Amino acid sequence: MSRLSKKNKRNQKRAKSTESRAQKKQFELLDGETLDQCLERIKQAGYIPIRRMEKPIFEEIIENSEKRIIPIKQQIIFEVIMNKDER
Repeated sequence: MSRLSKKNKRNQKRAKSTESRAQKKQFELLDGETLDQCLERIKQAGYIPIRRMEKPIFEEIIENSEKRIIPIKQQIIFEVIMNKDER
């Protein structure tokens, strides 16, 4: 296999991975929204979830000149891709 054809294959793989990254989107669970409602919103937009991420949200409290960081809630984010039927 020539050096040029190897380079072309590598470039094609990079283009595909960049294309798939561009199609990914994130949906955040809104305040007062259930998981089912969020998943339905994702479905209505023409996407399917591929990953669920949870991030803690912290609050900084200063008591007696002492700084404490406490978790106050979880932020739930779904990573989604376009449904194949919608493409």
